Amino acid sequence: MIVTPHPDGVDVITSIATIPTIGSIPVNAFVVHGSSPFLVDTGSIVDSDDFMTALRSVIDPGELEWIWLTHTDFDHIGSLHRLLADNPRLRVITSFLGVGIMGLFDPLPMDRVFLVNPGQSVAVGDRTLTAVKPPTFDNPITTGFHDSRTGALFSADCFGAVLEEVPAGAADIPAAALRDGQVFWAAADSSWLHKVDPDAFARDLDSIRAIEPTTIFSAHLPPAPGHMTEQLLDALAAVPSASPFVGPDQAAFEEMLAAMTGPVS
Repeated sequence: MIVTPHPDGVDVITSIATIPTIGSIPVNAFVVHGSSPFLVDTGSIVDSDDFMTALRSVIDPGELEWIWLTHTDFDHIGSLHRLLADNPRLRVITSFLGVGIMGLFDPLPMDRVFLVNPGQSVAVGDRTLTAVKPPTFDNPITTGFHDSRTGALFSADCFGAVLEEVPAGAADIPAAALRDGQVFWAAADSSWLHKVDPDAFARDLDSIRAIEPTTIFSAHLPPAPGHMTEQLLDALAAVPSASPFVGPDQAAFEEMLAAMTGPVS
């Protein structure tokens, strides 16, 4: 688990998911410091112990007042209930569908949720967080947000990339590698992009341009400075016409296993 401080008053807590023969994907959660500190997502279920250790290295979890839950995938809810159990005043910002999905396996306490829809805002201490539906997503409840205090955009899975190596910042990734990694990720994570109406998708990309984020904090990309926004959007614009993602079949899977552990008998 890696903790990287960012000038926006954000600590990025990162684990690296490595897929043999394919690449690595950062899995990020974010501690946002301020008059009312809050957490964006809670890491992977499999990494919960390490995540909690990393979190405690930058803040006492008892100081947190909010968790913004971008969506309910297993790499975002890993320590959610541990944190709620340890901090009775902690509340979760999510959506109606988010509450519903969590209710299927580990319900959220109804008195500790705050529901938002895209376009709505919530005041968190000295900042206003405005909910944003990212242009790409793999879960229908996905809701990122724009931070009025810093101008940063927290984009959930959108702008993620499969990379050979994961540096501290997106600006350190060679342009071609970043574009290829983004296209690969988006084609796999948001396969519906191959069926999307091009004009509608272009309008979604334009909505991010209009925000003019100072920084983009993606769950699956190192933090990207605002001047990279056009570069990141251009990569997404290429996805509908890119080759669809096709996962490994059994033969390819055995090759992957062999790369990790030796031949399958």
